Parts: sequence; C-alpha cells; structure tokens
Amino acid sequence: MELLMALAIGTLFGAGLYLCLRRRTIQVVLGFALLGHAVNLLILSMGGLRHGQPPLVSAAATGYADPLVQALILTAIVIGFGVTAFLLVLAYRSYQETGSDEVNLPEDQHP
Repeated sequence: MELLMALAIGTLFGAGLYLCLRRRTIQVVLGFALLGHAVNLLILSMGGLRHGQPPLVSAAATGYADPLVQALILTAIVIGFGVTAFLLVLAYRSYQETGSDEVNLPEDQHP
C-alpha cells in the first residue's frame, strides 16, 4: 500500500509541477490544485496507514489511527479550496483585462 501511495504522490507532484510551469493561467491553477492533493496524500501516508483502527487511544488499544493527521488534511482541503477559488477569480479577471489567458504576454500585447 505504501508503494502505491508513493507512486500516486510522485505522479501528482510531477503533473502539478508540469502544469504550474505552463503559460496558460487555468493550467497553473490546476497545477496548484494537484500539488495540494499531493501534499494531502503525503500527510496521510506520513501519519501511517492503518485499516479499521479507531482514532482513539485507550489502554487496551495498541494500534490506532492518528486523528491529528485527519484534522490537518481536513484543514488543508478547506484552505486549498479557498486558494483555488481565489486563483480562478484572479485568472478570470486577468482574462478580462488582457483578453488572453497567458501568464506572460509579449510586449506588443500589453494594454
């Protein structure tokens, strides 16, 4: 399971970084979203993958799922959603102002 998670995290990081280096703003926004998902999976896998264990610590339970990891990921999802919404609005406003969705416009196309 850890190998599958490592491959998924690496693929998401690679695809996110590739999209962040593109010229179109929507691709940059999607790249940031993929990087956020990769970080969430990384935090989840660092917390340990335990199936069917309760997120509680008791005297009888030796193995348990760490609830702090779940709380951090939930917080990261909410923050990532807010950042993605802000970047989409910023990209739309940039498109309205420049008429193009490219990050760097040539010098002759600046308004």
